[in-house]
Amino acid sequence: MSVQGDIDWGFGEIIALGSLLAQGVTVRLAGQDSRRGTFVQRHASVVDAETGADYLPLFGVKAEDARFFVHDSLLSEYAAMGFEYGYSVENLDAFVAWEAQFGDFANGAQSVVDEFLSSGEVKWGQRSALTLLLPHGHEGQGPDHTSGRIERYLQLCAEDNIRVVVPSTPANHFHLLRRQALSPKKKPLVVFTPKSLLRHKLCVSAVADFTTGTFQPVIGDTVDPGAVRRVLFCSGKVYYDLLQARTERQIEDTAIVRLEQLYPLPIEEIRAVLRTYAGATDFAWVQEEPANQGAWSFIALNLLEHLDGVSLRRISRPSAAAPAVGSIKLHDAEQSALLEAALPRS
Repeated sequence: MSVQGDIDWGFGEIIALGSLLAQGVTVRLAGQDSRRGTFVQRHASVVDAETGADYLPLFGVKAEDARFFVHDSLLSEYAAMGFEYGYSVENLDAFVAWEAQFGDFANGAQSVVDEFLSSGEVKWGQRSALTLLLPHGHEGQGPDHTSGRIERYLQLCAEDNIRVVVPSTPANHFHLLRRQALSPKKKPLVVFTPKSLLRHKLCVSAVADFTTGTFQPVIGDTVDPGAVRRVLFCSGKVYYDLLQARTERQIEDTAIVRLEQLYPLPIEEIRAVLRTYAGATDFAWVQEEPANQGAWSFIALNLLEHLDGVSLRRISRPSAAAPAVGSIKLHDAEQSALLEAALPRS
């Protein structure tokens, strides 16, 4: 029987967890609204309205020696993340994840990230494969529901200590989670997950993208390479904003390249993509975050030294004290200006 249709983010994530359970890997997911999913996208646990009993669909696929835990944790990031970190240290063979309701809400556990997650292996030889799922994206929801603070995690990156990833497709997220669970090289993983993309019509993957392939740290474009004169690098949701603007404006000389893995930087993959755009003369990093936030500082400091002859300019919101504005009208105006700077109308 052939399976047809596209798979969205929530389903892609569940089948990643289900595939691990079927292979005998214990899966543990905890967070502030993780059973249902903050955005009603997961449904890892279904509650009987009459009896109050839980039904966990993934129990039907797990191997006998695998265990599946999914918990709504208390609203203490420090205690909850700290517990999951300790669990991951003691059981390196399990896939262990803590999820923030919004990425911003991990800030209460900053001491766990600083003292243990990012430096525990260097200081004490204490390995962990804890995964953090931090919803992130500028969508006009205000300053307290926007940013997972990508810049903070990137500042902690050195000596191959953690993985920082912003996947943009359900299939790449699927392969990322499986890589995290099955790789013999155990490192903490920070994933900046989407909000609006959970139901975006373009943010879907074909079945074949799950049954074949692996995680892609860089995703190139499908435009005619010979026509490309401008290359826009980006990560996350802003890719879809750029894609739609490019289509509406019928721009054919611009390639949009996605950096899915920010650390460790996939230098060779980036170089390989750039070689296909030999005629490009304009290169820019585009981010929806303010200039003093997001990945720009890290990219400017660490990527350019590896790209001979490439001058990378920044396109972003202006520097700001808060992660985002509190007015949807101002947000929309900033977003329009961002897209105009990246893809000016002819």
